[in-house]
Amino acid sequence: MKIATWNVNSVRTRLEQVVGWLQDNPIDVLCLQETKVVDESFPRSAFTDLDYQVYAFGQKSYNGVALISRSTLANVSMGFGAVLPESLVGDLDEQKRVITGVLEGVRVVNLYVPNGSAVGSDKYVYKLHWLKVLREYLHVLLQQTENLLVCGDFNIALDDLDIHDPKGREKQVMATDAEREALRHVLDLGLADLFRKFNQDGGQFSWWDYRTGAFRRNAGWRIDHHYVTPHLYERTIACTIDTAPRKLTQPSDHTPVIAELSLS
Repeated sequence: MKIATWNVNSVRTRLEQVVGWLQDNPIDVLCLQETKVVDESFPRSAFTDLDYQVYAFGQKSYNGVALISRSTLANVSMGFGAVLPESLVGDLDEQKRVITGVLEGVRVVNLYVPNGSAVGSDKYVYKLHWLKVLREYLHVLLQQTENLLVCGDFNIALDDLDIHDPKGREKQVMATDAEREALRHVLDLGLADLFRKFNQDGGQFSWWDYRTGAFRRNAGWRIDHHYVTPHLYERTIACTIDTAPRKLTQPSDHTPVIAELSLS
């Protein structure tokens, strides 16, 4: 089973690139973030024409997540509210950031974690709170299955190795101690980083700022991740970053990260 995560920064703007990538990489599930389109306007036919099924949870102009699956997914749900009580979720599901479904016994959770904007801002506080609720959400899911894969744009570089230049990162959003601690608290549920299972080297990134020729200089960050339970960790045979889409004209600032599992 191959599962990819990709923040496409508008599925309609990047539709030709996404469809082309799927044709060249016929994976089982493509987890998209930042689709930036309401569900009624999602370009479903472009994927159904390739015999993929579309499960979308979107909003106009911002956020949005989707699962593009070769096979029918079971138990698909959107948002924290499908699992957690309203008293805990509050208004978090107004931003469309969470979608999940089950394929061949593997529950795939696709996330678009808030960016946080700037350290100390309201959006930064929102991000830290969102991560606390995420932990509660995953805690419930883990009570239901030992086959859990959580992927997406986490907007956090968990270690200095994940940043091209970590100098001063303590004051930079996506790398502050509070954000890292919040994510590690989530992972303490029993989730491991698939990419680091296969690659311990620096210089491996999934996001490059559009400005200052960052991609050309490989001045990137690794903020798009696959995290899995021990049961799946042992069955994962590869996790790679495909930089080819970032080389295209007017690409997303992110590129796909692909996990391959052997379930036999």
